[in-house]
Amino acid sequence: MKKILLTFFMFVVSLFSFSANPDYHIGVVSGTVSQSEDSLRGAEELIKMYGSTDKGGMVTHVTYPDNFMQEMETTISQMVALADDPKMKAIIVVEAVPGTVEAFRRIREARPDILLVANSPHEDPEIITEVSDLVTNPDNVARGYLIVKAAKNMGADKFMHISFPRHLSYELLSRRRNIMAEAAKDLGMEFIDVSAPDPVSDVGVAGAQQYILEQVPNWLNKYGKNVAFFATNDAHTEPLLKRIAEDGGYFVEADLPSPTMGYPGALGIKFTEEEKGNWPKILKKVEDTVVAKGAAGRMGTWAYSYNFASAIALGDHVRNVIENEVDIVDFDAIVTSYNKFTPGAEWNGSNYADVNGVEKENFYLLYQDTYVLGKGYLHMTDEEVPAKYFEIK
Repeated sequence: MKKILLTFFMFVVSLFSFSANPDYHIGVVSGTVSQSEDSLRGAEELIKMYGSTDKGGMVTHVTYPDNFMQEMETTISQMVALADDPKMKAIIVVEAVPGTVEAFRRIREARPDILLVANSPHEDPEIITEVSDLVTNPDNVARGYLIVKAAKNMGADKFMHISFPRHLSYELLSRRRNIMAEAAKDLGMEFIDVSAPDPVSDVGVAGAQQYILEQVPNWLNKYGKNVAFFATNDAHTEPLLKRIAEDGGYFVEADLPSPTMGYPGALGIKFTEEEKGNWPKILKKVEDTVVAKGAAGRMGTWAYSYNFASAIALGDHVRNVIENEVDIVDFDAIVTSYNKFTPGAEWNGSNYADVNGVEKENFYLLYQDTYVLGKGYLHMTDEEVPAKYFEIK
């Protein structure tokens, strides 16, 4: 861990030597601290690295409204306004909320020279790929196999999938569930399907969380402590982690893994301002807490937040495209940029393929190695995902 911390800080310090008078600008769009803190922190880190345009640097940062669904036109206008800058050469939306497609369409019409990058898109893959030069998203297809394989490697012999009908109506989430079921079967593990209350239903977040708190001890009594739990919803993750730390069981990683996803609330962890956005320090604090609670080797995460890392890595990648004429859809170049800013971790992924098996050349699904708290990396990025799992719908 000390080596990771030292490498991280040495690298960040080296990045302050950007050009004082860049001949182009990069636009970065993120949520606010209340809606999407990791995206915001990533955008802020990019500004620290390359400077803000209002101070002679390279990056222009704007945030979309918290209630972006109700204020979609404002979201669109803020993105489109970035194209008014004649020096603007690339726009990265760290979490491509609804409205990104229309904004990109308008920018394309006015400024076809601007590179458009959409990360974590909320809109249909078919249309976001049409208006973007590059689209990136966590790999819920490969992870359908890898999460189950990681659970087995950690010592689990059963795998429980916790979700609800609304989530399972989403193509990628349903597909991942089906891959998990097949992977469990192939790996000799029992697959357990559980339906839990939807946090947006009448019971609300509090009711949904209370259900998990009450049920985990019952599930452990019924299935034993060698069961690994996975929930598709963030609200379910926190109570799940709390009970696993206290009572037993395994937790590989969250739906969108990060040391700040569920762990702080579940284990009572507070971060200082100096620690926020510093992922090696955040990981160490979470790891120390998990070890102290006797859960070492049973709980995992990604060492770095996906959206935080994406803001920085995609900023680095578009610079390589603009300055070094790297192909924007060069997968190896993209992964190199991600690895560059996440010392100790590794990344892998593949092209997104639709339900008919047609690959999108400009849409990549990415995943980070699983970090088991109190044990270290599992090297899941070195695992070859059998081709059959990519064909499961």
